[in-house]
Amino acid sequence: MFDFIPTPFQQNLKTSENTYQLSTVDIYWLTEATKKQLNGSRIKSSSGLWLYTPDGIGNYKALWTRDYYYMVEYAGDLLDPKEIKLSIEYLINGQRNDGCMPDRVNFDGKAIYSPGGDSSPLADHALDNGPFMALLLCSYANQFEDSEFFLQMKATVKKGLEFVSRDESGLVFNDLINPQCVYGFTDIVKKTGNLLFSSLLFYKSSLEMEKLCRKYSLKSEKCYKVWRKKIEKNINKLYDQESGMFWAANVDCKQIDIWGSAFAVATGITNLEQTNKISKYLIENKDQLFFKGQLRHLSPNDEGWSKTFVSCDTGTYQNGAFWATPLAWVIPVIAQKSLTTAKKLLNEIINDFRENGINECINMNYCKVPNYVVSATSVYTVVKSGSSNR
Repeated sequence: MFDFIPTPFQQNLKTSENTYQLSTVDIYWLTEATKKQLNGSRIKSSSGLWLYTPDGIGNYKALWTRDYYYMVEYAGDLLDPKEIKLSIEYLINGQRNDGCMPDRVNFDGKAIYSPGGDSSPLADHALDNGPFMALLLCSYANQFEDSEFFLQMKATVKKGLEFVSRDESGLVFNDLINPQCVYGFTDIVKKTGNLLFSSLLFYKSSLEMEKLCRKYSLKSEKCYKVWRKKIEKNINKLYDQESGMFWAANVDCKQIDIWGSAFAVATGITNLEQTNKISKYLIENKDQLFFKGQLRHLSPNDEGWSKTFVSCDTGTYQNGAFWATPLAWVIPVIAQKSLTTAKKLLNEIINDFRENGINECINMNYCKVPNYVVSATSVYTVVKSGSSNR
């Protein structure tokens, strides 16, 4: 196992400007806790490659595409770039002939395309596989300036994006009769019609691919621009004027999407009025939406999702529990409107991490998956971005 080299962020903790006014002790603790989770998640594949699994004690025996993107995007400075590159290749090698990217690839090299058990998938595939693979490639290429690897993989990743089901609006579309899994952190939720979060992921991945293609003077940037422009034009088909938030979908589960609405702001797709309304909604409903600094998917008016692939008690898991995963984009969105609220939420979650461990999701007398790596990296990136050396 390699030794982590202190990053400039870690080396300059005492002299950095701390936007969220966290104590140096808390910042140091979170950095070390994140490193511990990342280190603990590593298992060796049957071919000898180190894989980063979702939990910090290596219980899961696979490399998940979306989880790994969140690790690389949010804590790439704590990872070995050589391992990142090899892991991306490991995932891409699992692409199906039709273009579908894997949900995950097991330690033995077997690709799985849908959430659920290896032998009991919830669907044929997940609609976020392709966008997350593109985002993972772009995140690595941007952070480590690896143009050669991007050029090598861009066509394969494009094929993965082309596989994703979209309708004439350009928005990602989930068939009502044969629905696929949607955004992986709501993969048990049977959203159909046009999808908010999946469309935003497609938008963001198209934007990032477009930027890199332009940077390297590639003509293929044009298709990505067309894709993202169509989503920009039509994303408001999912906007609810009354609440000022976005629906998760426009057929089944036409319910306010808390994570997705904040993510829309983070991607830059919202106008100023929408941005203000979404930030205001999060702040005004803070006591119902957040618990110990962590955020539920659902609005205060919804106890649970209207349709799911599998039964799930309300208040648990993706059906009403509270997660740290979205804080990477939610805290900065709140900070635009109320830095005081953002500071309070960050302090609450760090205190919960220190007292009760870093879990996947929690509620009163409930927690799931201790030592959840993405929970750590999602908070780490907020603290890191709020600490800039001057």
